[in-house]
Amino acid sequence: MKSKLSFLLLSLLFYHYAEAQTAPGFKELLDSAMVRDADLRGQLTKNKLTTLDQHKLKDVYLPTLEVSGKAGYLNATARIISPELNLQPFLTIPEGKYNNNINVSGFSGLAKAEAKMLLYSGGKVKQLSKALEEKRQSETVLLEKTSDEVAAVVARAYDQLALVHQSKKVLDEAKRRLDANRVTADKALGYGLITPYDHKKIELAQATLNSKVAEYEGKKELLLTQLEVLTGIGQERLRLIEPVLVPAVLAAPQKTIEQRAEIRALDHGISASGYKIKAEQTWWIPKVQLMASGYYIGLYGSHVKSSENIIPAIPAINYPGHKLDWRPTNFNIFPMLSAGVGFKWEIFDGREGKHAIETARIDRELLQNQRYDAMRKLTLNQANNQSNYNIANSQIALKKKEKEMANDALVQAEKEFRYGMSKSTQLIEAENDLEAAELEYQNAIFNQRRAAIELMRSTQELDITRFY
Repeated sequence: MKSKLSFLLLSLLFYHYAEAQTAPGFKELLDSAMVRDADLRGQLTKNKLTTLDQHKLKDVYLPTLEVSGKAGYLNATARIISPELNLQPFLTIPEGKYNNNINVSGFSGLAKAEAKMLLYSGGKVKQLSKALEEKRQSETVLLEKTSDEVAAVVARAYDQLALVHQSKKVLDEAKRRLDANRVTADKALGYGLITPYDHKKIELAQATLNSKVAEYEGKKELLLTQLEVLTGIGQERLRLIEPVLVPAVLAAPQKTIEQRAEIRALDHGISASGYKIKAEQTWWIPKVQLMASGYYIGLYGSHVKSSENIIPAIPAINYPGHKLDWRPTNFNIFPMLSAGVGFKWEIFDGREGKHAIETARIDRELLQNQRYDAMRKLTLNQANNQSNYNIANSQIALKKKEKEMANDALVQAEKEFRYGMSKSTQLIEAENDLEAAELEYQNAIFNQRRAAIELMRSTQELDITRFY
């Protein structure tokens, strides 16, 4: 058992060590950036609110149970003024003469349990549920746009790192040639074939080249830091990346502008506003609710009394009358139950429902205007991206031809310098021309890849792994 555990631990250590020594692929960089991107994470968090609203809307049909109660001191007085009462020969009370106050006091208690359940909302809940579903789909579609933006940022940083690598190779090759030409210049100076000034020109070219190398090293460190921030992968592994720039080859687009995330999101928003209008139009339809309740009413230590005789005096029989003075031990009512179905019908709501309908219609009209404007702008954007892509392709062909010509010119200049037929100035100019041509060629490839990515994004067809 110990040997198996040791083998497992060693395997895990070897795996992590091997992973630490392996350069991350572009897919790993992209996946890590997707997880860490703040905008994407914030959007996903906001989308949870829509999901929560959907659950809340479904829960309106669940029954609710409410229990309440109170206890306190009760003191209430009722005033009674009697009409004319004539019970001859025993009792005659003219109208308004019987004026009595009945007072009830004591400690009271009340408990109530009430249950409610919505049976029919007039169709409003159904329409709002559809509107929330359209809103959720709209937010999901916008996640595609944010994901494409993250992919474009990572791809740009990755290609910039590749551009730095290629530039470093160009500078290293230029340094190798200058070192070889320096040896030739040293011999030529010893034989008196060139002047010390021409020799100093070679030294100056080497110093300039060393300065460019230091500049590109600084750019490389900045790009490694940017990739580390984007992906969370340590610079030790990022330094192992050796990307190469090659032109991107695109297939013919299979989608249209209407497949863009922005347009699809607006389409879902327009559908949601349509359901919102239908929901508001249900304001006049009766709503039905099931209700049930139970009560307990109690009176403790109570005292019921009257200010005057509750039974008037009867002189005919010498009856002096009698006031009310009752002290029940307790008085309670339980259970007092009620259950049934109730409805609410707003026949006239002060035009509030109609105003809500008009507001929803205006919201839909605004979304339709936004869609119209977005279609115009995105159509122009696609045409511009297509033009940029075509121009970038032609620039690659042009810069490739310039590089070939500069290379031929340098070969000729090296021969002439070696045989003393030209000065170092011509050699250095030819060297600078080739260096500039090679760097411009790499920049042309970089720009073409950017144009290709933007063209794919024009129709929401970004497949970043196609040329990574």
